[in-house]
Amino acid sequence: MLVELIGGLGPWRWVALGVALLAIELVAPGTVLLWLGLAAVVVGALAFVVDPGWQTEVLAFAVLGLAAAVGWWFFGRRDNAAVSDRPLLNRRAHACVGRVLSLDEPLVDGAGRVRIDDTVWRATGPDLPAGARVRVMAAEGSTLKVKPAD
Repeated sequence: MLVELIGGLGPWRWVALGVALLAIELVAPGTVLLWLGLAAVVVGALAFVVDPGWQTEVLAFAVLGLAAAVGWWFFGRRDNAAVSDRPLLNRRAHACVGRVLSLDEPLVDGAGRVRIDDTVWRATGPDLPAGARVRVMAAEGSTLKVKPAD
């Protein structure tokens, strides 16, 4: 019964499958179903023009879907790597490199703390008293490497 219904839809079954896959892509984005949905719509459009057998339709769907997904993987992803106007946004410690700050706690045995705005960061460098002016030279994780400011 279901096979007869689906088989009787002709090219519309591919268009319906494509629209369903595109709708699922809207709910659960991941770009894979987008390419499969577009491949199904293209196969449906081709089935309106030419009347291939179901084997040819399935093969065309598989080839188009795979080609679109692989093509996106190799060529489309490069366009997403746009240059940001704030490249250090999620690398806060690296954004502090070059700043001159006052030590919040003294550097003793090469370790201490420095306050940046409302956050206290771990700092390493030569022994210095609290309040000394230091320049951030590098960042390793959440630790700032400092030296006395000139």
